[in-house]
Amino acid sequence: MTQATLSPIDNNATTESTDSTGSETLVKLPVQAPKAELGTSPLIARLVNEFGATWVDDSSIAAWSAEGGDRVVLFAGDPVQFPQGMDVAVVLPELQRALGNCFQIGVVERENEVALARRYGSQRWPTLLFLREGKYVTTLSGMHDWEDFLREMQQALALPTSRAPIAVMGPAGSDSACH
Repeated sequence: MTQATLSPIDNNATTESTDSTGSETLVKLPVQAPKAELGTSPLIARLVNEFGATWVDDSSIAAWSAEGGDRVVLFAGDPVQFPQGMDVAVVLPELQRALGNCFQIGVVERENEVALARRYGSQRWPTLLFLREGKYVTTLSGMHDWEDFLREMQQALALPTSRAPIAVMGPAGSDSACH
C-alpha cells in the first residue's frame, strides 16, 4: 500500500511515498504559478451581459466612441497577474450608477488589450480609458477606495478632450515600457 504526503521541509512540493516495506522514494514536482485561462472572465462577461457594456477592439472602438457622449473602456489585464482588474470590473457599474449613468462602458477582450492600450498610450493594468465624442480624454489606472474612485471618475469626466499620449515601449516583442 502506498501513502503520499507532502514534506513540510521542502517548499518545492516534494512528494514522499512510502511503500509497505517502509522504504521511501522522493519525487520532485514542479511548482508553477497558475496560468490565466484563455477566454473571458465571468466578471468581464457580466459587464456585457448584465450591465450593457459593449465589446470593443481596434476595429470598432472609433465608431463606438463616436456614437456620442462619454465612454469608459476597461482594460482589466490578466486576472492572475493583475487581480485588481476584476475588482474594477465589479465596481465599474456601481460607479456608473453613482454618477447618474452619464457614461457608456466598453470592455476589451484579453487578446486585444495590449495593442489597443498602446494605441491610447496606456501602460498600466487595470486601466479605464475615457473617450468623448470619439476623442481621447484621459486614463485612470488601478483600483481605488470608493470615495477616491468616485472623485477621480468625476474629475476625468469633466476634463476636455485631448491628444492621447504616446506610449514609449521597450525593444520589439517586449512588453516592457519606460515612462
